[in-house]
Amino acid sequence: MSREEFPTDRPAVVTCGLPYANGDLHIGHLRGYIGADAFNRALNAIGQQSAYVCGSDMHGTPVAVNAEREGVDPETFALGWHEQYEETFPQFNVDFDNYGHTHDETNTAITQEIVRTLDEAGYVYEKGIQVAYDPDADQYLPDRYVEGTCPYCGEAARGDECDEGCQRHLEPGEVEEPTSTITGNPAEYRERRHKFFEVSAFEEYLTEFLDGLEGTSNARNQPRQWIEDGLQDWCITRDMDWGIDYPGEGGEDLVLYVWVDAPIEYISSTKQYTERVGADEYDWEEVWRKGDDASGSEIVHFIGRDIIQHHTIFWPAMLEGAGYNAPRAVAATGFITINGKGLSTSRNRAIWAKEYLEEGFHPDLLRYYLTTTGGLQQDVDFSWDAFQEKVNGELVGTVGNFWYRSLLFAYRNYEGTPEAEVSEEVQSRIDGAIEEVHEAINDYSLRGIGQAATRLAQFGNEYIQRNEPWKLVDEESEARRASEEPSGDEPRGPDKAAQVIRDCVQIAKAVAVLLEPIAPEKTQKLWDQLGEAGAIEDASLEDALEAPPRTFEEPGELFEKLEDDRVAQLNEKLEQRVAAAAADDAGEGEETETDDTDDEESGDMAEIDDLEPLAEDRISFDDFQELDIRVGRIETAEGIDGADDLARLEVDVGFETRQVVAGIKQLHDLEELPGEKCILLANMEPAELFGVESNGMILAAGEEADLLTTHGDAGVGEKVR
Repeated sequence: MSREEFPTDRPAVVTCGLPYANGDLHIGHLRGYIGADAFNRALNAIGQQSAYVCGSDMHGTPVAVNAEREGVDPETFALGWHEQYEETFPQFNVDFDNYGHTHDETNTAITQEIVRTLDEAGYVYEKGIQVAYDPDADQYLPDRYVEGTCPYCGEAARGDECDEGCQRHLEPGEVEEPTSTITGNPAEYRERRHKFFEVSAFEEYLTEFLDGLEGTSNARNQPRQWIEDGLQDWCITRDMDWGIDYPGEGGEDLVLYVWVDAPIEYISSTKQYTERVGADEYDWEEVWRKGDDASGSEIVHFIGRDIIQHHTIFWPAMLEGAGYNAPRAVAATGFITINGKGLSTSRNRAIWAKEYLEEGFHPDLLRYYLTTTGGLQQDVDFSWDAFQEKVNGELVGTVGNFWYRSLLFAYRNYEGTPEAEVSEEVQSRIDGAIEEVHEAINDYSLRGIGQAATRLAQFGNEYIQRNEPWKLVDEESEARRASEEPSGDEPRGPDKAAQVIRDCVQIAKAVAVLLEPIAPEKTQKLWDQLGEAGAIEDASLEDALEAPPRTFEEPGELFEKLEDDRVAQLNEKLEQRVAAAAADDAGEGEETETDDTDDEESGDMAEIDDLEPLAEDRISFDDFQELDIRVGRIETAEGIDGADDLARLEVDVGFETRQVVAGIKQLHDLEELPGEKCILLANMEPAELFGVESNGMILAAGEEADLLTTHGDAGVGEKVR
């Protein structure tokens, strides 16, 4: 696996979890596709050859079920959604180099070739398993045709996934108390011969793969638990007519499980891109086929965190067994909530892609919000109020304000870029911002990419305010009237004013270049206002320091403030829609908060349940005062031998260093924790866990144990009040 930093001399490919061709897109889906697009653009900006590919996932039981409900064949049903996605993604400036689908000839051929290779290598075998059967419908029940109870956590589960509880992948026959979704009657288990992929044969390889995997820490750490628990072989066939036919003997009446052919679309879409542009421009085989270069691949997957298992266990095992390169990085995004509550498409609690556009908002505003709000693997809560704050504060107040005031002053006083050299201070600051982008790319931090540009604009605002070029220009006029030169060691008047505005125009150009991956359309407009030729997406980061054109036209403002009354209207619309949908659900006796249009394939199409309800019992202020909650700093972090989830931390709380045991072993990269601030409940009674004494409790939020910390500069040992 390559550890060489980007850019490398090998071609890269960026992918995103395939959208399941089964329903409308909303902002929860868009987070992944926009994020992957921004990352691919950033790679291109630093000189990395890269292609962004994806496609629609056409197969699986939900497509078959919903097609039957609408009275059409599955292919027609799925192609309708595929065509809608092809129209929608460009409207959010998501620029795929190739967008295909899993039912086309390319993906069918490559999928069957890979499965044949695995079979011939001895990694596929057949065995009898228990499969749910509906005697009334006289058919076997694959995946979403059966519902029941998860055998691991007891929550409601679909045929191959515990989507309501522990999120585990479930094999056929595992669901307890199976019920047919066709008739609503109890199903019975009958033995049926199916094909299995021997994932267990790749245990050693997968351990090494995870050791070298880049991306987000949850994508590295969560799979280790599944390996430690013992890898289970994977049933790769289903009793269906809709899908890719199994290519070998004994599978004449079976199709491949959707999770076999879906990720192979990454390869197929890359191949289609090469067929369109030619191998001299981009060679798909150099990306995917294993060669003599032992340094590895430049394959980067952006996915939803609920499909980590598929991309870090099943997928790399398939690739290794078939002689393909495994991914360099898997970056797993968190979910989107709406006003603190889980997305619910059944209750219309979602911000739909078409709704956002119909409201007249520019796509780059949403791109900026989704990429710079929180870390990539953190959940992001969307609200129109938070959206307004982000847009007005950072895009309007910082970036837009600096662009407009700098270029307008330059145009009115110099008709463009003044003839002066960029100061050493400004050149150094732009160099630093470029380096920040390089570091963010290699940390897979979309927020870091966006913040580098915004911080540079903030510096520009401070710089122009500190130097007050309007006063310098006034000094020039006064000097002319008095027919005397400005005095003093530091240049004043026309020379100083020209140099300050020259710096500001350069900063404005640099901000545009750095921000292009996040806001490609708005930065292109700034590029045009500067009089630059060509497309800004073709500019490299180094072009941020190239001199802008000498003259340009009067600029216009690129961002508009989002007013309070507009936000109030948007909030009211959302509340009315949610209330109406909830009333409909109540009338139909439905209480579910999950999206019944989503499938096993795409985590980017997945929903999450409502947050836990607030506790009914209240505590007094005096009770709260008894909690001694302190700001701490993690000094060391290491796993506890024999414990799957526990880690031993040493936490500096100012007065002393505490030893604390925390259940974060699988959820965090322990090597990255030292130096991080945390919040510690210091007056917990000591407890012994796996022979290690714990003197306190670090506080974290959610299933991913998002460690709480401070926003500002609170010192170690300070009390949380």
